Amino acid sequence: MIICWLQTSLERVYPKTEPRFCRELEIEAALGEKVSFQACVRNSTTKEVNTRLEIASASDLDVMVRRVGYVPMKHLNTDNDPEWEGADFVPGFVPDPLYPENSATTGPGESHAFWLTVRIPKDAAPGNKELKLRFLVDGNDVGTLTAFLQVYPIAIQPLENFPVVHWFYADALCDYYKVEPYEERFWNVVEPYIRNVADHGSGQYVPIFTPPTDGVKRPHQLLKVNKRSDGRYEFDFSDVRRWILLARSSGARYFEWTHLFTQWGAKNAIRVYRSNQDPASLLWPPETEATSPVYREFLAQFLPRFYEFLVSEGLLECSLFHISDEPHGEEHLENYRRACEMVRELAPWMKTCDALSDVRFARENLTDMPIAIISTAMQFADEGYETMVYFCCGPRGKYLNRLMDTPLAKIRMSGWLFHKLNARGFLHWGYNYWYKSQTQELIDPYSEQSGCAWPRWAYGDPFVVYPGPDGPIDSIRWEVFSESLQDLALLRTLNVDPNSDLLSDIMSYDCFPKEAEWVYSSRKRLLGATTQEPRSHSERKNNES
Repeated sequence: MIICWLQTSLERVYPKTEPRFCRELEIEAALGEKVSFQACVRNSTTKEVNTRLEIASASDLDVMVRRVGYVPMKHLNTDNDPEWEGADFVPGFVPDPLYPENSATTGPGESHAFWLTVRIPKDAAPGNKELKLRFLVDGNDVGTLTAFLQVYPIAIQPLENFPVVHWFYADALCDYYKVEPYEERFWNVVEPYIRNVADHGSGQYVPIFTPPTDGVKRPHQLLKVNKRSDGRYEFDFSDVRRWILLARSSGARYFEWTHLFTQWGAKNAIRVYRSNQDPASLLWPPETEATSPVYREFLAQFLPRFYEFLVSEGLLECSLFHISDEPHGEEHLENYRRACEMVRELAPWMKTCDALSDVRFARENLTDMPIAIISTAMQFADEGYETMVYFCCGPRGKYLNRLMDTPLAKIRMSGWLFHKLNARGFLHWGYNYWYKSQTQELIDPYSEQSGCAWPRWAYGDPFVVYPGPDGPIDSIRWEVFSESLQDLALLRTLNVDPNSDLLSDIMSYDCFPKEAEWVYSSRKRLLGATTQEPRSHSERKNNES
């Protein structure tokens, strides 16, 4: 027997997931949103079958169908107080990549899902729309499923003054696709990734220098630097400008720049190269101290030119600048203090922000905008400091995160928490880190998702997209997080007070509603306030009866 059904986007479908009996699904959306759901099939026969999902009718909707792929997850992520999704299926195959396919071979006793994304243009006609789907198994029609979409007469507005940024690894693209940094073939490779970042609501990382984070990387700085015999530096911003133009044409509105000092304490100057093709072409030794005369002189020449470039390109007010990533402890505090003083002397115009967990950096005004890890963000707030926020390998358990065993409903709560808890932006380190932890050794992301560093690094933390033949393959986690940013945009569009009763159940980044029903009922309450018309297919049927 073949069973097909519809399911929301907030619960994973594993190969052994039991079928549901849901042939109709109600979905609600604002103008300008994209919404997702799943069409699923279960093969209860003893033979393999070829399943294909077709769109029978879609009104005037823009619908994309993708096959939910499975990747092996060797272990559950560790934590003392876990909230896992898929604990009964891991170790095993976990749904994550979304392939641009509408067919699959389904073995005996297996379930399979297809991910449907519906985009609603801002100028679409509000009202009730139907999306009919048909499953074909070995060419035979085995059932029609219907999604009822209610489009409300409110258009979400772009997020203002809320930068979302993800660290983008151009070196991973070079290594995976076997291209050299910034040769013409590279630009063909990077373009769909840059567009993908913007399409999911994130700003664009700009590797003006080779990033000094998570190990020594192959040289891939955008800025061409030459040192003349008289000690003067020459700077060529042409590739930086090309990167910015591509990002802007893709819709990017915020730009994040490389840290100026080494990770975890600002102890050393970053590595700056004469040539991306020669790892030995460093302008100074790697052990050069952060505030050494040689690096100070470089910054004294670079920062004014950088300022001129930012002003000429209209980037100054939409840029995020960094000193050093995740400083902590007494030694780091002192190093960071000295580096900060030097930068403020040389570039008083530069407003910096950094990921950190120690509130002392805010107390000493060492960063203009702290980026607090969510486990200490409430401490910053209690002391009156506004912050952006981040999570990474941790915190786990009851805290918000987007790992491969984080319940999708928790991931979807991201935007709601950002609004309620007054976050000023979000940062994450892992857009496409496809390396073994802290090395230049490329891994296969389809078989390893922790940088070979579990349990210290969590499955699903290093990346949210997979490499495809023609560009990125989205993950379920990336899609759900993107839709959570839409929820944030909806809350802001409707001017919802963070202290409203609607959000009263949200207490902190580890104490908040974690059920899909809360998300959907809250959205329905918000959207329903924009119209007096019947708000769902079931309500219309009740009215007619």
